[in-house]
Amino acid sequence: MSRSEPAQALSALLAPVAAGRATIRVQDGRANIILDVTGLPPAARDALEADVRAVAGGVPGITDVRVAQTSERTQQRIIAIASGKGGVGKSTLAANLAIALAAQGRRVGMVDADIYGPSQPRLLGSEGKRAEAHDKKLVPVVTPSGIPLLSMGQLVPEGQAIAWRGPMAAGALTQLVDAHWDMVDTLVMDLPPGTGDVQLTMIQKHRPAGAVIVSTPQDLALIDAARAIDLFQKANVPIIGLVENMAGYACPHCGEMSDPFGHGGAEARAAALGIPFLGRVPLATAIRTASDAGTPPAAGNGAEAQPFQSIAGLVGDWLQGP
Repeated sequence: MSRSEPAQALSALLAPVAAGRATIRVQDGRANIILDVTGLPPAARDALEADVRAVAGGVPGITDVRVAQTSERTQQRIIAIASGKGGVGKSTLAANLAIALAAQGRRVGMVDADIYGPSQPRLLGSEGKRAEAHDKKLVPVVTPSGIPLLSMGQLVPEGQAIAWRGPMAAGALTQLVDAHWDMVDTLVMDLPPGTGDVQLTMIQKHRPAGAVIVSTPQDLALIDAARAIDLFQKANVPIIGLVENMAGYACPHCGEMSDPFGHGGAEARAAALGIPFLGRVPLATAIRTASDAGTPPAAGNGAEAQPFQSIAGLVGDWLQGP
């Protein structure tokens, strides 16, 4: 058998297995194979390598098989979803925004950075699913909506208090971000409320491309939202815009609109601060029940999806640039 024959036989056999991902060189009975695993999750990478080794090992004239994996790193941008205080619906907005951005064709992942109060496993319908590690890095859990997720809620038993000091919480955030996000180009990060250690670690180590601030229309929430905006501005992180959540309530019986938290406060504050206003999300029972059930409205085509799709359109335009 000539030197070229094992290489030709191997190339022919690997063509349907590797689907163009294999670069082959055969010399003195040794097959050196480089696998391009760009965009494949860890389990798929290992499975592909195992299949390639099995095929190559059965080719006459090949006595040794060496496989190296290579991958092009996807340019990844982090979008921080923040609020000055809790209870303004930030996590619900983050989950629906991630789904709506994915519907635009972006490869979106979610980091639940609210270390002490993780809620994304419930919102994205993946409660009870544990995150595993590969090569000492966490592997995101794929949720029913198709959004890969990493959250402390996947790493500790449900209901267990996470009583950690700041450095431990910051370390946990780093593990969630420095994970196998290879297929993701847009990483939505649901931050805890306030301006503490987790926010500072995120800005210093995992600098976001921009931040979306969530507030209700009431003055108290807007005062705290202004603090969150100030934190990002001082760190030179662009503010993508401000969202007014729980803006208006339609009576399910008569249809009359009321504003239990006020109306227009966030839009006015955005104008005063010179930042974009991204839109309003109503105080709607359907949004609450769908979110509690792990089926975010943005995944559907109902009226409740429209505000999130509109906000995602503006965020997508911002990501696209001028």
